[in-house]
Amino acid sequence: MASVTEHLGFGVTASVSYEPPFTLARRFSTLDHLTDGRIAWNIVTGYSAAASRAVGRPGITAHDTRYDIADEFLDVVYRLWEESWEDGAVLRDRERGLFADPSKIHRIEHTGEHFRMEGIHLVDPSPQRTPFLFQAGASNRGRDFAAAHAEAVFLSDPSKAAIKATVADTRRRAAARGRDPAGILFFALMTVIVGRTEAEAHDKHRDYLAHVDPEGALALFSGWTGIDLAPYDLDDPFPVIRKENAIASLVESFARPEKAWTIREIVTHNAIGGRGPVLVGSAAQVADALEAWMDETDIDGFNLSYAVTPEGYGDFIELVVPELQSRGRYKTAYAPGPLREKVVGPGQRLLPASHPAARFRRGKQ
Repeated sequence: MASVTEHLGFGVTASVSYEPPFTLARRFSTLDHLTDGRIAWNIVTGYSAAASRAVGRPGITAHDTRYDIADEFLDVVYRLWEESWEDGAVLRDRERGLFADPSKIHRIEHTGEHFRMEGIHLVDPSPQRTPFLFQAGASNRGRDFAAAHAEAVFLSDPSKAAIKATVADTRRRAAARGRDPAGILFFALMTVIVGRTEAEAHDKHRDYLAHVDPEGALALFSGWTGIDLAPYDLDDPFPVIRKENAIASLVESFARPEKAWTIREIVTHNAIGGRGPVLVGSAAQVADALEAWMDETDIDGFNLSYAVTPEGYGDFIELVVPELQSRGRYKTAYAPGPLREKVVGPGQRLLPASHPAARFRRGKQ
């Protein structure tokens, strides 16, 4: 995909729970080279006990401990990406037979509570060094992690008020760590069903709902929350049971006092597009709603889900994007350079000095 595109970024989800920092850092550096600096890492900690057993672990690690592990994991990969090779270490001198200057390449040693490693990063510095960093945890501990590390955060909640509160709280925590709170971008999950007319859009929506399998939606939601919902009646209130093998923020989304969700309502809501809102209407109506979400919550954009694919994305591109462009709310051209520069702006090829990875830089101006 990278070989036939120029501006497309590639966000790869990888967990800190199931492999050593050394191998993950090596793989992302390779991918950053192969994509000309267009790689991003969506950092997750894992929540599934089944996934843990699949890699030989006896069970899932406690929620907050997973983030403690993630913090240390990031410290190790930052050192590999930013400290192991200095700028100017790579010579590629064919006449002298020298690929690199060994005096500018450094062994990294780390001994911590969760990880031990000793070695030189095996990949020379990629265009971004540290990939662009996404994160999706909106729990209390997840917000702390985002405030420390994330450059962009995926949010998923049906409530504008909840999204707004999460954005404000995470920005506040980032500022308390000395980071620019505006330097973290937030993208809210959104499903758009758009038609050339409002009536056409609602016809599509009714058709999609007719194909929903409530049992499948119930099973999926049970897996996300760690709560076995099979013994309950569909019209029972959602049982708020907080478990370690779950997406903590997902449970919180449907446990707020402003609305008492029944299991049936949750199944219907999550059957199309996931836990975020579903917008149904004409291009102008959808654009109005997207603008309202951005203006009222302080988010920076959207993580588009779909009811059907590829038609859902095709409809959005054909109908909604031109409407947003005509309003000056969507770009008409891409910035040059690596992904970080495309997303954040020109001149941002490196992480800002306030980012924790910056403290590990060697020989950088």
